[in-house]
Amino acid sequence: MKGMGVTPDIVTYNTLIDEHGKHGELDTSISIFEEMKAAGCDLDVITYNALINCFCKYERMPEAFKILHEMKERFATNVVTYSLFIDAFCKEGMMQEAIKFFMDMRLIGLFANAFTYTSLIDANCKLGNLADAIKLVKEMLQAGVEFNVVTYKALVDGLCEEGRIEEAGKVFRAMLKAEPENLHCPCSWACGIEENHVVYTTLMDAYFKEGKATLALNLVQEMQDVGISPTIVTFCALIDGLCKLGLVKKAVNHFSRMTDIGLQSNVVVYTSLIDGLCKNNCMEKARELFDEMLNKGTLPDKTAYTSLIDGNLKHGNIQEALDLQKRMAETDVDLDVVVYTSLILGLCKCSQVQAARNLLSEMVSIGMLPDKVVYGSLVRMCYELGNVDEVLELQNEMVEKALISDISNHAVPNIQP
Repeated sequence: MKGMGVTPDIVTYNTLIDEHGKHGELDTSISIFEEMKAAGCDLDVITYNALINCFCKYERMPEAFKILHEMKERFATNVVTYSLFIDAFCKEGMMQEAIKFFMDMRLIGLFANAFTYTSLIDANCKLGNLADAIKLVKEMLQAGVEFNVVTYKALVDGLCEEGRIEEAGKVFRAMLKAEPENLHCPCSWACGIEENHVVYTTLMDAYFKEGKATLALNLVQEMQDVGISPTIVTFCALIDGLCKLGLVKKAVNHFSRMTDIGLQSNVVVYTSLIDGLCKNNCMEKARELFDEMLNKGTLPDKTAYTSLIDGNLKHGNIQEALDLQKRMAETDVDLDVVVYTSLILGLCKCSQVQAARNLLSEMVSIGMLPDKVVYGSLVRMCYELGNVDEVLELQNEMVEKALISDISNHAVPNIQP
């Protein structure tokens, strides 16, 4: 603009500070701020708030305070200024500091707005301080401050976390009755919550955890009826919830429907469904999904592998389970104590002594310490198969690793896997 002989006005400068801050270009925002001062531009409250917002957003609180002190020398702070600090403190879990700013704001005659209250309510809910959150809600109502979608979401989250599903449902219904224009995120930088599908998903997930599949599925249908398209997050919660309740056929149907409407499945969805299929004895379908995931370029994670390994072991498919473990190692998927333990315990149940011993040796060779459960299972298996030498060898290893004090005090039948 300057190259064209046009001098930016205060609105342009403020917009530039805010926009560069949104994209993490804080140094540019600071340079513009300094340029404004050098050019003798009349800085206003919006200018200072824009820069404070930048610093608070990226947790650069000392610099935010420096700008605040400079601002106080020139202007009276406003509700936006205080709310930015309160929100930043809340996001960092610094509730004492947030409350102090909240009280200071009142002392100078400023009234909290929806953004201020919502920041405090959301933080209290996330920290498990639901009683404090509800007090703020009551205060918000008494002050005539209207809720926004983030307020409702925070309350639904907090109530669901406490198992107060019925109350969460009532809050949810109140949200749906509210005016649509009040249900948008109040942040100057949109946080992505413009539709209430997030709240639908939260409540749906809570219903599944309570075993109320019908209510959960009704919410999914209701979303579509009011024109809200389910997202991949919605389907993740839906498929996982159905699988955990043993409703695998419905989970598979919704998985197919997800792809039909153009949503690309991710590793979380695949893993939830594979795990559900394995636990419900649908191994063939689980393998198909695993292969499909690979063919589509979605890399299975540790949970996907572990679910399929566990399912194969339960069905006596020893070699397939070992092949999966080998593939994990070849593709650099984290082989941790849980994976090794699952494999060894599964092999013990199938009386595969040598394979279990080989894995135990491999586990020790890479620096992992098997626990008493692993050794106990191996000892018991060898004992039941009459391998006395193996029993004594394993018990001596347990003594060496301080898992038991000495062999004489731990007869085989007393070593519980």
